[in-house]
Amino acid sequence: MSITETEKQAESADELESKDSAESAPDLEVADRPAKQSRQISISLRGFVVGLIIAVLAVAVGVLTWLYVDASRELSAEARAASDRSRAETVAMDYAVNAAQMDYQDFEAWKLKLVNGTSPELKEKLSTAADSMQEILAPLQWKSSARPLAAKVRSDAGGIYVVDAFVSVLTKTMQAPDGLQSTATYSVTMDSNNNWQITDVGGIDAALGK
Repeated sequence: MSITETEKQAESADELESKDSAESAPDLEVADRPAKQSRQISISLRGFVVGLIIAVLAVAVGVLTWLYVDASRELSAEARAASDRSRAETVAMDYAVNAAQMDYQDFEAWKLKLVNGTSPELKEKLSTAADSMQEILAPLQWKSSARPLAAKVRSDAGGIYVVDAFVSVLTKTMQAPDGLQSTATYSVTMDSNNNWQITDVGGIDAALGK
């Protein structure tokens, strides 16, 4: 065999190899394609799951925030209502103690306390009543001291409070110089919507022994 024939055979073998490589290359690409698609599906599924978890967490945080705000609002309303009731009881008790304390030698001071914090309509009514009481109590040399016992809200409607205030009263007169002990109950109505003005009072007669 000559050198030329040998070279030709070598070239033929190279050509066959090139053809085999070319024919097998598409098969490799086809084999890689399912693996790439599988990775893409896996990545997409992972992203969907992560997104779903984030959405669920966001909803949970929103619900918890709403519950917290609602609970805080309810607690604030309850605290405000309790504070208003306590204030109503304090106003009623202060008024009752001042109304029950009287000295025939200084009726004017008692009259001022009697109308203090009352509405204009009630102020006029109490002033007239105080003048009548003075004519009766001055000859008796009436002196009374008082100390608070208890106050309790009886009703609360639309900011209008009715409070029962209980006061221990020690009364001294010409007929009872050693003093008479009694308990007076005042029914005090006030309007929290109008600077807690007292609009009605009952029980003053009881404090005066009537």
